[in-house]
Amino acid sequence: MKDETLNPLEDTESEAALAYAEERRDNIRRFVRTSPDYYIRNFDRIGASSRFTPTFNLMAGLFGPVWFGARGLWSWALPFLIVEALALVQIARGLFGDLAADAMERIASIEGTLELRRQQLASAVESGSDRVDAFRRTVEALEANIGGIRAEAEALAAQGPRIALTGLGILLAIKAVQAIVANWALEARFSDWLSDRSIRSGMPVGQIAFSAAFMAVMVAAAMVHYSFPGRFGLLTDFPTDPDIRLVSIEWVEAFFNWAVLNGEALFDGITYVIRLVLDALELVFVSTPWIVIVSLIVLLTWLTAGVRMAIYSGAFLAYMGLLGFWEKAMTTLALLGTAACLSILIGIPLGMFAARRPRFYAFIQPIMDFMQTMPAFVFMIPVIAFFGTGKPAAVVTTMIFGGTPVVRLTVLGLRGVPESVREAAVSFGANKWYLLTRVDLPLAAPSIRAGINQTIMLSLAMVVVASLIGAKGLGEDVLEALQYANVGQGILAGFSILFCAMILDRIVQGGRR
Repeated sequence: MKDETLNPLEDTESEAALAYAEERRDNIRRFVRTSPDYYIRNFDRIGASSRFTPTFNLMAGLFGPVWFGARGLWSWALPFLIVEALALVQIARGLFGDLAADAMERIASIEGTLELRRQQLASAVESGSDRVDAFRRTVEALEANIGGIRAEAEALAAQGPRIALTGLGILLAIKAVQAIVANWALEARFSDWLSDRSIRSGMPVGQIAFSAAFMAVMVAAAMVHYSFPGRFGLLTDFPTDPDIRLVSIEWVEAFFNWAVLNGEALFDGITYVIRLVLDALELVFVSTPWIVIVSLIVLLTWLTAGVRMAIYSGAFLAYMGLLGFWEKAMTTLALLGTAACLSILIGIPLGMFAARRPRFYAFIQPIMDFMQTMPAFVFMIPVIAFFGTGKPAAVVTTMIFGGTPVVRLTVLGLRGVPESVREAAVSFGANKWYLLTRVDLPLAAPSIRAGINQTIMLSLAMVVVASLIGAKGLGEDVLEALQYANVGQGILAGFSILFCAMILDRIVQGGRR
């Protein structure tokens, strides 16, 4: 009686398993489109184990990167292409390459000098000069040098078969690897295709042609270039015209000249605002008695990061004072504070505005990428053109480099606020201002504080660079140490910068926790 009760359930499970297996086979047929039975058999083997299951795909082994590219497995095709190109280059160099080309060029260069020395020797012999022995020794040395280089060239030429065999071994090994991992990689792509049918399946003719042409061009160019170095200028030097660069330089200089002439009032206004903030902070940090500043910093650290960090902060400040870095450290903090305060005052509202406006954020994102990736020494050039040298230019340079994290993390934090929480607030009658100040900003506060912290740290990282354009402070000591190889001064000033960073980091991070 018990068996009769379980039989219908077992039959249902068996039918479901058979239906699933048949559906999987149909999906594999639609995905691979060629040799479906072969792939069904191997995909079942691979899917039955969570570990890597080696199989052998002859077509993948023969056609290599072309097969992987045609199947859409470009993350596999490109590394295999690099290794295969290396192997084929070695084979071509060993069989057809001019391995002694560099040595023969050196011989040709030396032979020109040797001919000149021979003429000088002949003239010295005819005139009975006392430099005959010197010229003769020079000629003999050059001839011996040529003989050594010629022997080296012959040895290089004799290495051709060994180089070709090495390339052949690499090629066979990578072909075997391609054949073994092909089905495993394709089965992983099949699993992705099951959940996202927009992923390309099969082997379209266009993809096969594109993969074959791309691989052939890359491999042929590499083989010709390395087998016959210097023979084809197109493969060595990029085809260009020097006038293009000269005209581009003229255009850039003309634009900056126009901007400087027409934007004088704007740049003067920016400089005035920076000066106001900078002078105020220098008055606070530099002119205020040191005991007041130390007490305030230690107290602030204690309130935000705890007693232990307050003790460390006091020790760090004592280090700066005892070694004579106090005034320069305070000047550095004033410069840093100006750049960081202006970056935060601009960045947080800008991030709040961009968080709910995807198009505007998509517009400013490339600009922020440019600000962060462009080397500091490059964007210092237009800054100097617009603001001259000195502390305002250093503040602007620091803002360009360190001002983007607060914008990005403000946007990230506001976009991370759960929609359910916002909808609940709206349902209880919250207006936009209440929603922003009582819901969005409190929930995004950890991310915003992280952005502030990153802006401060990146601004502090520009201390040494900013000293190149007239900023005073600890960066000036580090710059002088670099110029005069003063190791002790550079290390001590560097530790002062490090301690400033640690104090500021603990204050901001402690507040976040």
